[in-house]
Amino acid sequence: MHQVIRIHAHGDRSVMQLETLILGEPQAGEVLLRQTAIGVNFIDIYHRSGLYPLTMPSGLGVEACGVIEALGLGVTEFKIGDRVAYAGGAVGAYASHRIMPVDKLVPVPAKISDEIAAGTLLRGMTAQYLLKQTFPVHVGQTILFHAAAGGVGQLACQWARELGATVIGTVGSVEKAEMASHYCDHVINYKTSNFVEHVREITGGKGVSVVYDGVGADTFAGSLDCLATRGMMVSFGNASGPVPAFEPAILAQKGSLFFTRPTLGHYTSTRAELVNTAADYFHAVSRGFIKPEIGQSYALKDAALAHQDLALRKTQGSTLLRP
Repeated sequence: MHQVIRIHAHGDRSVMQLETLILGEPQAGEVLLRQTAIGVNFIDIYHRSGLYPLTMPSGLGVEACGVIEALGLGVTEFKIGDRVAYAGGAVGAYASHRIMPVDKLVPVPAKISDEIAAGTLLRGMTAQYLLKQTFPVHVGQTILFHAAAGGVGQLACQWARELGATVIGTVGSVEKAEMASHYCDHVINYKTSNFVEHVREITGGKGVSVVYDGVGADTFAGSLDCLATRGMMVSFGNASGPVPAFEPAILAQKGSLFFTRPTLGHYTSTRAELVNTAADYFHAVSRGFIKPEIGQSYALKDAALAHQDLALRKTQGSTLLRP
């Protein structure tokens, strides 16, 4: 028997129900996990609301850490008692136990806590592929990262500075500006200032090499105006709504710009890519390049409250559920 949060229809947070179900045995290539910590992410809200539709009934959640308690036939990469984590893939992480395919799991090093693995792996791997694969950041570049105080923003901005870039971060409040000032070279509150003008001032009119934008509709147009000639616009999320349709010619008009809309799944589609991306993130944490923040945690039964606080921007850093 295990406890799980499930939904039987898309909707607001009231559709989330705590249920007790019977869990079967792991089959070939699978393991049984006793989950110790579960990450809460904005994509969970999109799944629950129906923005990203699910087949009903469905679990929620894509990220967790746990201990292997049973092995299916043919599993040799892990053993009982190993600590593992996962991020992405099939939903259903909001549960006390879960059967998972081995090829979706990554080992958790001894120096990495369950909380860090569960609450930051998705964001950490996102930061890794954005900074080191989509647009490789290096010494001497100036970058703009929107929502610098958010879950991905905190990790990515710290990592980008370690890579030698000058980091400009935007935030939406005085409190978040104070937080971002600890790891950004320049912080702009876009609620009270024109971030395009500030970026142009900071860069002496040249613009930045790349804009990383997980905000979407509210920041897209201004982001294009922040880019240097042949700069890249990396649109990796839509917290404020999807990017509006635009004519490709605008990219030429604004400096032969590049535009990409990447997703983590396409950068971790092979076993080697997944393991290496996670390992690189865990290495950065263990070396102190990145200091992740676990901002708040909730009991599994209080998952609806976690969704409410996340949607209202009441959270800071990463959010956890405790089975």
